[in-house]
Amino acid sequence: MNAIDHPLVAAYLDAVARETTELPAERRAELLADLREHIEVSGAPDDAGIRAVLTELGEPRTVAASALAEEGTAGGSAPKAPDAPTGPLAGRQTARLIVALPTLGGLLVLGSPFAGTLMLAIGLALLWKSPLWGNRHKWIGTATSVAGPGLLLLGGLALSAGRLGPVEVLLISVFMIGVPLLGARVLLRALRG
Repeated sequence: MNAIDHPLVAAYLDAVARETTELPAERRAELLADLREHIEVSGAPDDAGIRAVLTELGEPRTVAASALAEEGTAGGSAPKAPDAPTGPLAGRQTARLIVALPTLGGLLVLGSPFAGTLMLAIGLALLWKSPLWGNRHKWIGTATSVAGPGLLLLGGLALSAGRLGPVEVLLISVFMIGVPLLGARVLLRALRG
């Protein structure tokens, strides 16, 4: 069996294609052709060899993030073989910290508005700078992190106008805690692929 016909290669290329839907069609086709060529030229004879080639290329999400970043900054130049992300925003521990900061920052706004807002802003900046998530997941993380402070503001306005009873206050409290935690769960699950 030719390496390019292997089921692992097909699954890998499909995953890259799904992750690069934001690329222009021509650029996306060029990226996939380059990946196919690299895999074919490797001449991997068996499953272990094919796995090694795919590992060398990097996770499909990383390949897509590199191509999207390149497209945004390089104006469509030919893709290089993408490497795994490096630097301070690449590790799984750092990813968990990136998820925790905006989630906890949104919740901390209740007790300390300044510290909570600062933590939320830093967490969201790191989330948007990280190559580990696509734009869809970054928007989900942003919306769910900001939902808590937004509900707090709306609840405070309604409470000062005398329009909230104990049931409404309880519902707002549950949503303020539950929505950011749900967003954090979505981001962490996206890391697992």
